[in-house]
Amino acid sequence: MPIVTSEQMLLDAQAGGYAVGAFNAENMEMVKAIIQAAEELCAPVMIQTTPSTIRYGTLDTYAAIVAAEAENASVPVCLHLDHGSSFELAMQAIYAGYTSVMIDGSKLPFEENIAVSKKVADVAGALGIPCEAELGKVGGKEDDLEAVADTNTDPMEAKEFVERTGVTSLAVAIGTAHGFYVGTPVLDKERLSEIRQVVDIPLVLHGASGLSDDDVRDCVKRGICKVNFATELRAAYTKAVRELLEQDASVFDPKALGKAGIAAVKAQVMDRMKVCGCVGKA
Repeated sequence: MPIVTSEQMLLDAQAGGYAVGAFNAENMEMVKAIIQAAEELCAPVMIQTTPSTIRYGTLDTYAAIVAAEAENASVPVCLHLDHGSSFELAMQAIYAGYTSVMIDGSKLPFEENIAVSKKVADVAGALGIPCEAELGKVGGKEDDLEAVADTNTDPMEAKEFVERTGVTSLAVAIGTAHGFYVGTPVLDKERLSEIRQVVDIPLVLHGASGLSDDDVRDCVKRGICKVNFATELRAAYTKAVRELLEQDASVFDPKALGKAGIAAVKAQVMDRMKVCGCVGKA
């Protein structure tokens, strides 16, 4: 089917008490793996690209790949701009065919974050495209963004932010970090519950790579409707290719490397979809 927006799948997740898995893809093989996993588990899915991934390819390239693969899929597939760094990039993504966008103004002061998020949400909404924003700073490094220390989301600021911007989903900071964790993460789950009580739009969890299954499930139970996975997919892909080359140094066909990567990423995605509870929800 044609790619769809994230609006209905996230509202369904919110009503059903599960989360949609949102997976970052770097190439055609990862897109294939993610959609194959979704089809096998009959799950809705979001495929994401970050600004650095877009610079590696282009918006048009990734939009074309995902649209072509989704066309033959039996489950809903959404193409999402992850950590959109500017109003201009969000507009370019929509023009290229992305069906969901994120504007990340979390590194800005509160009022400036509101201003840029509202600007994107207003235009995206007029075009029927959902808009995610972020409030608070998720630690670690994602793409070109790096937070030295976590600043968890304030519930009342979140309420004001959503009311003033009109965004359709909100990424919150509760102690997660982008990339792999150095130690065991300590999540402020009570804060998540407090945010859920005053914010009625779908909530998003960034930095899920490396979280325990129980932590992800608990966050979903407390109101998370979308969970982002990126680093662990890249690691799975690279590990599979490296192991193949170590086992057989004579391999030179990129297709063989791609098949190994697809199998590894597909398995990882299926595992995470089961944890999110979205199996059979397509």
